Amino acid sequence: MPQKINKKIFLYIFLFLLIGSINNKNFNDFDYPKIKQIYISGLSDNENLELRKNLDFLKFDNLLFLNKIEIIEILGANNLIEKYSIFKIYPSTLKINITKTKILAQVKNIDDTFYLGSNGKVIKVDIGGKNIPFIFGKFEIKEFFELKKIIDESKLNYFELKNLFFFNSGRWDVETNSGIIIKLPKQGVKKALELYKSVLRKEEFKNIKEIDLRQSNQIIINGK
Repeated sequence: MPQKINKKIFLYIFLFLLIGSINNKNFNDFDYPKIKQIYISGLSDNENLELRKNLDFLKFDNLLFLNKIEIIEILGANNLIEKYSIFKIYPSTLKINITKTKILAQVKNIDDTFYLGSNGKVIKVDIGGKNIPFIFGKFEIKEFFELKKIIDESKLNYFELKNLFFFNSGRWDVETNSGIIIKLPKQGVKKALELYKSVLRKEEFKNIKEIDLRQSNQIIINGK
Protein backbone atom coordinates (compact mmCIF):
# COMPACT_ATOMS: atom_id res chain seq x y z
CA MET A 1 0.00 0.00 0.00
CA PRO A 2 2.79 2.57 0.89
CA GLN A 3 4.48 1.71 -2.42
CA LYS A 4 1.32 2.66 -4.37
CA ILE A 5 1.09 5.97 -2.49
CA ASN A 6 4.74 6.72 -3.24
CA LYS A 7 4.12 6.08 -6.94
CA LYS A 8 1.20 8.52 -6.92
CA ILE A 9 3.27 11.18 -5.19
CA PHE A 10 6.06 10.69 -7.73
CA LEU A 11 3.54 11.05 -10.59
CA TYR A 12 2.12 14.30 -9.14
CA ILE A 13 5.62 15.74 -8.69
CA PHE A 14 6.53 14.78 -12.26
CA LEU A 15 3.39 16.47 -13.67
CA PHE A 16 4.02 19.57 -11.58
CA LEU A 17 7.59 19.87 -12.84
CA LEU A 18 6.45 19.24 -16.42
CA ILE A 19 3.83 22.00 -16.29
CA GLY A 20 6.29 24.32 -14.55
CA SER A 21 8.84 23.74 -17.30
CA ILE A 22 6.55 25.30 -19.93
CA ASN A 23 7.75 28.85 -20.48
CA ASN A 24 5.27 31.72 -20.19
CA LYS A 25 5.24 32.46 -23.91
CA ASN A 26 4.17 28.92 -24.85
CA PHE A 27 1.60 28.93 -22.03
CA ASN A 28 0.05 32.18 -23.21
CA ASP A 29 0.01 31.04 -26.83
CA PHE A 30 -1.86 27.86 -25.98
CA ASP A 31 -5.09 27.78 -27.97
CA TYR A 32 -7.79 27.17 -25.33
CA PRO A 33 -11.25 26.13 -26.52
CA LYS A 34 -13.37 29.26 -26.78
CA ILE A 35 -17.16 29.60 -26.60
CA LYS A 36 -18.48 30.29 -30.08
CA GLN A 37 -22.06 29.08 -29.67
CA ILE A 38 -24.54 29.24 -26.78
CA TYR A 39 -27.47 26.84 -27.14
CA ILE A 40 -30.51 27.30 -24.88
CA SER A 41 -33.49 24.94 -24.77
CA GLY A 42 -36.74 25.07 -22.80
CA LEU A 43 -37.93 28.63 -23.40
CA SER A 44 -39.81 30.32 -26.22
CA ASP A 45 -37.92 32.15 -28.98
CA ASN A 46 -38.54 35.56 -27.41
CA GLU A 47 -37.57 34.36 -23.93
CA ASN A 48 -34.46 32.69 -25.37
CA LEU A 49 -33.52 35.93 -27.13
CA GLU A 50 -33.64 37.91 -23.89
CA LEU A 51 -31.60 35.33 -22.00
CA ARG A 52 -29.11 35.02 -24.85
CA LYS A 53 -28.46 38.78 -24.68
CA ASN A 54 -27.66 38.47 -20.99
CA LEU A 55 -25.23 35.61 -21.69
CA ASP A 56 -23.64 37.14 -24.77
CA PHE A 57 -20.64 38.38 -22.80
CA LEU A 58 -19.49 34.75 -22.56
CA LYS A 59 -18.75 34.57 -26.28
CA PHE A 60 -15.07 33.75 -26.89
CA ASP A 61 -14.46 33.12 -23.20
CA ASN A 62 -12.40 30.09 -22.21
CA LEU A 63 -14.75 27.08 -22.27
CA LEU A 64 -12.31 24.95 -20.30
CA PHE A 65 -12.14 27.29 -17.30
CA LEU A 66 -15.68 28.63 -17.54
CA ASN A 67 -16.89 30.61 -14.54
CA LYS A 68 -20.27 28.98 -13.87
CA ILE A 69 -21.04 31.31 -10.96
CA GLU A 70 -21.78 34.18 -13.37
CA ILE A 71 -24.14 31.96 -15.39
CA ILE A 72 -25.89 30.71 -12.25
CA GLU A 73 -26.51 34.30 -11.11
CA ILE A 74 -28.05 35.24 -14.47
CA LEU A 75 -30.24 32.12 -14.62
CA GLY A 76 -31.28 32.57 -10.99
CA ALA A 77 -32.43 36.13 -11.71
CA ASN A 78 -34.76 34.90 -14.48
CA ASN A 79 -38.15 34.29 -12.85
CA LEU A 80 -39.34 32.05 -15.69
CA ILE A 81 -36.80 29.35 -14.83
CA GLU A 82 -37.67 26.46 -12.51
CA LYS A 83 -34.40 24.54 -12.88
CA TYR A 84 -31.53 24.21 -15.34
CA SER A 85 -28.48 22.16 -16.38
CA ILE A 86 -25.25 23.56 -17.85
CA PHE A 87 -23.11 21.51 -20.24
CA LYS A 88 -19.79 22.14 -21.98
CA ILE A 89 -19.70 20.59 -25.44
CA TYR A 90 -16.17 20.73 -26.81
CA PRO A 91 -14.69 22.32 -28.73
CA SER A 92 -16.84 25.48 -28.66
CA THR A 93 -20.45 25.10 -27.46
CA LEU A 94 -22.12 25.98 -24.18
CA LYS A 95 -25.47 24.21 -23.74
CA ILE A 96 -28.10 25.21 -21.17
CA ASN A 97 -31.18 23.04 -20.69
CA ILE A 98 -33.99 24.89 -18.92
CA THR A 99 -37.16 23.66 -17.27
CA LYS A 100 -39.64 26.50 -17.36
CA THR A 101 -41.70 27.22 -14.26
CA LYS A 102 -45.38 26.22 -14.32
CA ILE A 103 -47.75 29.16 -14.13
CA LEU A 104 -50.10 28.61 -11.19
CA ALA A 105 -52.16 31.79 -11.06
CA GLN A 106 -52.74 35.27 -12.41
CA VAL A 107 -53.03 37.99 -9.79
CA LYS A 108 -55.28 40.94 -10.45
CA ASN A 109 -55.61 43.91 -8.13
CA ILE A 110 -55.96 47.68 -8.43
CA ASP A 111 -52.22 48.33 -8.42
CA ASP A 112 -50.81 45.54 -10.54
CA THR A 113 -51.31 42.39 -12.60
CA PHE A 114 -48.78 39.55 -12.55
CA TYR A 115 -48.36 35.76 -12.58
CA LEU A 116 -47.14 33.32 -9.94
CA GLY A 117 -44.86 30.45 -10.92
CA SER A 118 -44.38 27.06 -9.26
CA ASN A 119 -40.83 28.24 -8.47
CA GLY A 120 -42.35 30.69 -5.98
CA LYS A 121 -41.45 33.75 -8.03
CA VAL A 122 -43.46 36.68 -9.38
CA ILE A 123 -43.55 36.95 -13.18
CA LYS A 124 -44.29 40.42 -14.50
CA VAL A 125 -44.25 39.69 -18.24
CA ASP A 126 -47.49 38.71 -19.97
CA ILE A 127 -47.09 35.03 -20.80
CA GLY A 128 -50.73 34.38 -21.61
CA GLY A 129 -51.43 31.63 -19.09
CA LYS A 130 -54.52 29.59 -19.94
CA ASN A 131 -56.87 27.71 -17.61
CA ILE A 132 -55.23 29.04 -14.47
CA PRO A 133 -57.04 30.57 -11.49
CA PHE A 134 -57.22 34.30 -10.91
CA ILE A 135 -56.37 35.63 -7.45
CA PHE A 136 -58.00 38.75 -6.02
CA GLY A 137 -57.05 40.64 -2.88
CA LYS A 138 -53.84 41.76 -1.18
CA PHE A 139 -51.92 38.78 0.15
CA GLU A 140 -48.37 37.66 0.81
CA ILE A 141 -46.93 35.23 -1.74
CA LYS A 142 -46.26 32.69 1.01
CA GLU A 143 -49.96 32.77 1.97
CA PHE A 144 -50.91 31.63 -1.52
CA PHE A 145 -48.38 28.78 -1.51
CA GLU A 146 -49.58 27.68 1.93
CA LEU A 147 -53.12 27.45 0.53
CA LYS A 148 -51.89 25.70 -2.64
CA LYS A 149 -50.07 23.09 -0.53
CA ILE A 150 -53.23 22.40 1.50
CA ILE A 151 -55.34 22.10 -1.66
CA ASP A 152 -52.82 19.65 -3.17
CA GLU A 153 -52.97 17.56 0.01
CA SER A 154 -56.78 17.51 -0.05
CA LYS A 155 -59.15 15.72 -2.43
CA LEU A 156 -59.74 18.91 -4.42
CA ASN A 157 -57.91 19.39 -7.72
CA TYR A 158 -56.31 22.85 -7.72
CA PHE A 159 -57.05 23.31 -11.42
CA GLU A 160 -60.76 22.79 -10.74
CA LEU A 161 -60.65 26.33 -9.35
CA LYS A 162 -61.43 29.46 -11.36
CA ASN A 163 -60.97 32.24 -8.79
CA LEU A 164 -59.38 32.67 -5.38
CA PHE A 165 -60.33 35.57 -3.10
CA PHE A 166 -58.14 36.63 -0.19
CA PHE A 167 -59.61 38.65 2.70
CA ASN A 168 -57.84 40.96 5.13
CA SER A 169 -58.91 38.65 7.96
CA GLY A 170 -56.43 36.10 6.57
CA ARG A 171 -58.83 33.60 5.05
CA TRP A 172 -59.80 32.56 1.52
CA ASP A 173 -62.88 31.96 -0.61
CA VAL A 174 -62.44 29.85 -3.73
CA GLU A 175 -64.68 29.48 -6.77
CA THR A 176 -64.75 26.30 -8.84
CA ASN A 177 -64.96 26.14 -12.63
CA SER A 178 -68.60 25.12 -12.23
CA GLY A 179 -69.34 28.34 -10.34
CA ILE A 180 -69.56 27.03 -6.75
CA ILE A 181 -68.26 29.43 -4.09
CA ILE A 182 -66.51 27.71 -1.17
CA LYS A 183 -66.12 29.94 1.89
CA LEU A 184 -63.13 28.61 3.80
CA PRO A 185 -62.23 29.04 7.47
CA LYS A 186 -58.99 30.65 8.59
CA GLN A 187 -57.92 27.41 10.28
CA GLY A 188 -58.67 23.81 9.29
CA VAL A 189 -58.78 24.47 5.54
CA LYS A 190 -57.90 20.90 4.51
CA LYS A 191 -60.69 19.44 6.62
CA ALA A 192 -63.13 22.01 5.15
CA LEU A 193 -62.17 21.11 1.58
CA GLU A 194 -62.61 17.40 2.22
CA LEU A 195 -66.00 18.14 3.77
CA TYR A 196 -66.95 20.06 0.63
CA LYS A 197 -66.02 17.07 -1.55
CA SER A 198 -68.08 14.70 0.62
CA VAL A 199 -71.10 17.03 0.43
CA LEU A 200 -70.78 17.31 -3.33
CA ARG A 201 -71.03 13.53 -3.70
CA LYS A 202 -74.56 13.56 -2.27
CA GLU A 203 -77.31 13.72 -4.87
CA GLU A 204 -79.38 16.35 -3.02
CA PHE A 205 -76.47 18.79 -3.16
CA LYS A 206 -75.60 18.48 -6.84
CA ASN A 207 -76.90 21.97 -7.66
CA ILE A 208 -75.38 24.04 -4.89
CA LYS A 209 -74.26 27.60 -5.57
CA GLU A 210 -72.38 28.32 -2.36
CA ILE A 211 -71.12 26.37 0.63
CA ASP A 212 -70.05 28.21 3.77
CA LEU A 213 -67.52 26.27 5.86
CA ARG A 214 -66.21 29.14 7.97
CA GLN A 215 -67.62 27.72 11.20
CA SER A 216 -66.29 24.37 12.36
CA ASN A 217 -69.62 23.21 13.77
CA GLN A 218 -71.95 24.13 10.89
CA ILE A 219 -72.37 24.02 7.10
CA ILE A 220 -74.47 26.58 5.26
CA ILE A 221 -75.49 25.62 1.72
CA ASN A 222 -77.18 27.86 -0.83
CA GLY A 223 -78.73 26.27 -3.93
CA LYS A 224 -78.86 27.60 -7.48
